[in-house]
Amino acid sequence: MLALLAAQNPEPELQAALDRLRHGARTVVTGQQVGLFGGTALIPYKAATAIAHAAEATRHGTLHQPIFWLATEDHDFAEIDHLVLPDRRELVRLHYQAAPEHPVPVGGIVLTEAILPLVEQAQSLLAWSESAEWLADAYRPGVTLAAAFRSFYARAFARHGLLILDPSGREAHREGAPVLRAAIERADELHQALLVRNRELEAAGYHAQVAVGERSSLLFLIDSVTGARMALRRIAASAGPASGFWQAGRLTLTTAELLAILDSEPERISPSALLRPVFQDFILPNSAYVGGPAEIAYFAQTSVLFEKILGRITPILPRLSATVIDASTAALLARYDLAPERVIGADPDALTQSLAARSMSIETKQKLAAAGNALDGELTALTEHLTALDANLGRSANISASKMRYQMNRLRRMAANFQLQREGSIARDAGAICRSISPNRVPQERLMAAATLFSLAGVEFVDRLVREAADAHSQHNPDRNSGHRLLWL
Repeated sequence: MLALLAAQNPEPELQAALDRLRHGARTVVTGQQVGLFGGTALIPYKAATAIAHAAEATRHGTLHQPIFWLATEDHDFAEIDHLVLPDRRELVRLHYQAAPEHPVPVGGIVLTEAILPLVEQAQSLLAWSESAEWLADAYRPGVTLAAAFRSFYARAFARHGLLILDPSGREAHREGAPVLRAAIERADELHQALLVRNRELEAAGYHAQVAVGERSSLLFLIDSVTGARMALRRIAASAGPASGFWQAGRLTLTTAELLAILDSEPERISPSALLRPVFQDFILPNSAYVGGPAEIAYFAQTSVLFEKILGRITPILPRLSATVIDASTAALLARYDLAPERVIGADPDALTQSLAARSMSIETKQKLAAAGNALDGELTALTEHLTALDANLGRSANISASKMRYQMNRLRRMAANFQLQREGSIARDAGAICRSISPNRVPQERLMAAATLFSLAGVEFVDRLVREAADAHSQHNPDRNSGHRLLWL
C-alpha cells in the first residue's frame, strides 16, 4: 500500500509523510465521496480533525499519519454532481449535467468540456481567490472526478502532510482481497449477524442506517463491459449448488465464479458502505476513523463485521462541526443584537418578522409590551374569578380570553409589518443572514462549498481548522466533544 500511496502523492512536501509510514507509523483515516468542486465544508472539517488526532497521537509517543480515503467507488452520481455557491442575494446551484449512461463508480468519470462554463461561473462567484485558482487547475476536461478532487485538497492540505488515497484500482483491492473473500464465502453468516444487530438497534429505540434486505450482500460487482456498479444479491443454496448463486443485474454467478473474478480482477469486486471501513482497516494500519454523525451511526452496524472479519473494532471519532461567521454576517448580527444560534434552522420569513420587531422604536416596543402585559394580567384574573363562579362560565371566559390574546399578538405583527414596509432592508438582511448561517435551513457545513470557505477566510484558514479540531477534542478542554463551534472571521 505504501507504493500506491507514494504514486498517488508525488508532491515533494508529502515525502516526510510517506517516510513516517516507512518507519512504521499508524494511521488516522477519514474520507468522503468525491464530488464537484471539492464538495462542502464538512470535508475540510474531516481532514483537519484527522490531522489533529494524528498529531496528538504522535505527541503521545506513537507515530501517526493522517490519510484521506477517497470513496471513489460510490455510484450515486446525482448525489455529487452539484454544488451551491452564494451570490449577493441568492444561492446559485451549479450542476454538472454530463451524467454517465450507467451507474458507474463516480471517481472514474472523466470530465468533459461541459465543466468549463461551470468553472467560469464558480470563479465569478468566488471572486479572485486561491481557491478559485485551485478549482480551475483541478477541474479540467479529460481529468477524472477523483483526480480533480484530489488535486483540490492536495493544494489545501499538503503542508499539513495529509496523504490522499484512491483505493479503487487493482493494487488496493488485491491487498484487501481477504476481506472481500470473507464477504463472499461467509455471506450468510455476516448477513445473519447484521440482521440480529439491526433488531437489537430497533429494540433499543434506534434506527438502522442501512437497510439489510433478505437477499442483500456486502458487495457490488463492476460490469466488465459497461463499468456499471451492480449490487450483488444472494440466491438461496436450495436453488442450486451448496454455496448458492449470486445475481448482479441480469448476470447470475456461482460462488466459485465470483471468487475467480476476485482472484483475476479484484478491482471488479467493490465493498458496500458497511464493508468499506473493514476493507479500509485491513489494508491500512489504522488506529481511528474520523466521521460525521451518519458515519458514526453506521458503525453501530459495521461493528459486527469488524468483530467477525478482523476480530477487533476500530474506534470512530467525531469530526469538527462548525459554523463560519464572516465579517459581513457578523455586522448584521450585531446590528440586530442577534445570536447565531437563533438563526440555525430558522425560516427566513419568521426571522424577517423577528428582525422587524427588533427594529421598532423603543417607545413602540414599550407601549406594546405594557398593553400586552396588562391585558394578560387582567384576563388571567378575570378568567380565574369566573371559573370559580361556574366551570362552564370559566370555559367560555378562557375561549374569549384566547381570542383577545390572539388579537394582541396580531397587533404586534401589524406593527412589525409596518416597520418592515418602512425599512425594506430588513428582509434583505434576514435573507443574507440565513443564506450565510443556515442556507436552505440546513446546517451550513452540509451546503456551504469548501471553496467558499477558503475564499472567505483565505487558505491559511486550514491552519485554524486544524487548531480548532485539536482544541475541540483536547483532553484539557472541558467542553471537548460538546458539539458545534462558531468560527468568527
